[in-house]
Amino acid sequence: MKFATVKMAGEEAAAIVHDNRIILIKTINEKGHKTWSTKLFDILQKEELEEISLWFNNEGKAKLHTLPAFMAGEIQYGPLYRTPKKILGVGMNYMEKALELSGKPPETEPVIFMKPDTSLIGPQEAIKLIKESKEITAEAELGIIIGKICKEVEEVEEVDAPKVVAGFTTTLDVTAQDINKKNPRFLQRSKSFDTFFSFGPYLITIDEFPNINDIAVATILNEEVHHRNVVANMMYQPWFIVSFFSKIMTLVPGDIIMTGTPGSVVIRNGDIVECNISRFYSLRNKVSD
Repeated sequence: MKFATVKMAGEEAAAIVHDNRIILIKTINEKGHKTWSTKLFDILQKEELEEISLWFNNEGKAKLHTLPAFMAGEIQYGPLYRTPKKILGVGMNYMEKALELSGKPPETEPVIFMKPDTSLIGPQEAIKLIKESKEITAEAELGIIIGKICKEVEEVEEVDAPKVVAGFTTTLDVTAQDINKKNPRFLQRSKSFDTFFSFGPYLITIDEFPNINDIAVATILNEEVHHRNVVANMMYQPWFIVSFFSKIMTLVPGDIIMTGTPGSVVIRNGDIVECNISRFYSLRNKVSD
């Protein structure tokens, strides 16, 4: 099933997306006598997603057609939520991208980094260029949303990783490349500026993807596809990435993990950069100085 966060009367509210119709969780509560949280972050924190999914698959699909709804083109989306505990990333996860950046095959372990939640924006919000950099890039990436608390490989073996994942989303990772090129130790700084991370508008549960290897990810600049690849060509697969991070730190509901990009584009004032992934509504952000 698909979730989104939409902007309504100055607030951001959770909704279910079904058959191109958007139904607020608040509406479902009122008409269906439910008491679910009306913010997506709270749904994840309280682990209500499984209960909502069970309702959706058993009776919800039919009932949603009887409830007041908005059409997809009538609504303004926000990010799925604003204050995740962690935003994590994997760099150079496609061989082609690794060779582009380093000129050699990848290391035996993934390159990883973190972003602060102050870098977070949502669909249609502006990526702000910074005076500290003259070469800023954006990258489309498949995002993993954690749905359950998990720690250590004993609890999150690679084959068990799907059990702790709420679903996938679209993300854009922005980097001050000239800062990073000065010294690899500056990677964290180059990725941490305000507005340098965007995600949403959909969270799609993993049961919607019978074969995640077929998921295609594209980086689009001004409506032109610059890079495209499929998950099957990742060096570190999504479930391995979840397991890998779980060995380092406790993962909690709402944590976001970016899984790497098929390629980056240099962005300039006035550009529109986009993450397009199979089955998702495209994530689009304008660029502003």
